[in-house]
Amino acid sequence: MIDVGKKAPSFSLSDKDGKKISLKDVDASYTVVYFYPKDNAPGCTIEAHGFEKLKTKFKNANAVVVGISGGDEKSKTKFCEKQNLSILLLSDSDFAVSTKYGVYGEKKFMGKTYMGINRVTFLLDKDKKVIKRYDSVKPLTHPQNVLDDITSF
Repeated sequence: MIDVGKKAPSFSLSDKDGKKISLKDVDASYTVVYFYPKDNAPGCTIEAHGFEKLKTKFKNANAVVVGISGGDEKSKTKFCEKQNLSILLLSDSDFAVSTKYGVYGEKKFMGKTYMGINRVTFLLDKDKKVIKRYDSVKPLTHPQNVLDDITSF
């Protein structure tokens, strides 16, 4: 897991349209990199809607929100269309970026163990250093909590 004060690992991932987005190309005072387990899963949908609802407020705070999960571009397209989302969601189909960030690993659900992405968010400054890490994320309140932290800096 990437610690606070460390530089965030670089990445270049595809969005729903197949356009490559690199962390270094994000030009903002703050970058919110939120990892979520799966497109269209209940908690992931709630969290995405929260970021979508606050999109203008994040923009006004000079912050860019980037969501990352497994699944391909087609999965991102379906998720965005079905849920009417315009936030930036990127495909980490081989889990390489999730692994670099330390958020991909063993999970348990209903007595079963499997590998997947844990719901973790990294708040980065303009130099792409981690200024806050959110490990225990509640999808319903998390987007507002991140925005509150940004506006308190």
